[in-house]
Amino acid sequence: MPRDSNAEAGSRWDILTKTGAGTPMGDLLRRYWWPIAGASELERPGTLPVRLMGEDLVLYKDLGGKYGLLDRHCRHRRADLSYGYVEKCGLRCNYHGWLYDADGSCLAQPYEDMAHPEARLRDEIRIKAYPVEELGGLLWAYLGPEPRPLVPNWEFFSWKNGFRQIVKAEIPCNWFQCQENSIDPVHFEWTHSNWSLRLGGTTGPYTPQHVKVDFNEFDYGFQYKRVRTDTSEKDRLWTVGRVCLWPNGLFTGNHVEFRVPVDDENTLSVMWHFSRVPREREPYVQNSIPTWQGPIADPVTGRWITSHVMNQDFVTWVGQGHVADRSLEYLAPSEAFIEGFTRAEAMANPLARRGLQGYIFQTGQPAEVRAAFLAAMGFSEAEATADPRPFDALAPAAR
Repeated sequence: MPRDSNAEAGSRWDILTKTGAGTPMGDLLRRYWWPIAGASELERPGTLPVRLMGEDLVLYKDLGGKYGLLDRHCRHRRADLSYGYVEKCGLRCNYHGWLYDADGSCLAQPYEDMAHPEARLRDEIRIKAYPVEELGGLLWAYLGPEPRPLVPNWEFFSWKNGFRQIVKAEIPCNWFQCQENSIDPVHFEWTHSNWSLRLGGTTGPYTPQHVKVDFNEFDYGFQYKRVRTDTSEKDRLWTVGRVCLWPNGLFTGNHVEFRVPVDDENTLSVMWHFSRVPREREPYVQNSIPTWQGPIADPVTGRWITSHVMNQDFVTWVGQGHVADRSLEYLAPSEAFIEGFTRAEAMANPLARRGLQGYIFQTGQPAEVRAAFLAAMGFSEAEATADPRPFDALAPAAR
């Protein structure tokens, strides 16, 4: 197959990777809801700076409990509204006190309202504003035209008797090379299973190899299936497979990973993770879903962290550059999650044991989240870590 010229390849990939307003992909992506924060990050009224598809914004929760998403800069003197303060209704600029509602209207201009009340200058002022909704412990933003669609209420958001957590990481590369990884089953063999083995200091035996993969499009994205040398077409990874949710998600059974474009060279990784508690812990109700930020680089060496599943993905994504140069690629053909289990079954299952030893997907889980997880599962730290074998010696999580 002839390869595209650099100009042809560059033009085609620009369409997929550029997300700013007015670009083809940017306008398309603005027609979807995007998870931009965990609700627990604004449990109390306050502000949170956000950058989404090249737009600098401020997310806030006012004293009345209402969320808003506004232009980061005040319409008056362009002051940074992430340093503003919330009122009973809206967000007030800390420079001259201009007050904005969630719809972008200006509710007050203290000096102008006092000195020139007849002018009603505030009636002429609006600021860029976008709707925000809470679902599944996440705060979602919509930047597109009306009528807006419903926030995607995926089935897993309604699962009961589970400990949920939200993990964020800021990745210095384009969103598309993160999301295309969502439909690449073969990489798990090498990026996770075999690489983890080598990082652990051993050279084999390597994990079973992929012998067959297949892909299907459905209403909400794509399904990928695979057969390895240790499985057949009767295995769930072939009969059911995994799904890539268009345009931004990967769902693998007990967690979903969202790739959120910050701008054309940066991506926010947002993972929503569900851990089913043992049946002895039912009914379990979680009042607040913790949100934490996972580090991606070693502060001492400056090298990317490689010890955890998602961190290994991050290494492969950023290794392609801020925006991958596709003209240089040479392409080749290439479940107790919700039903429940007992404590004894959890202790006997290698994958469940691996999860009890520590959070396997990203490094940096805060101690208080670890403690809350163990409390939800009904295990002490000593019980959870009784098996001395490291993560890599236990069965790898299937993706």
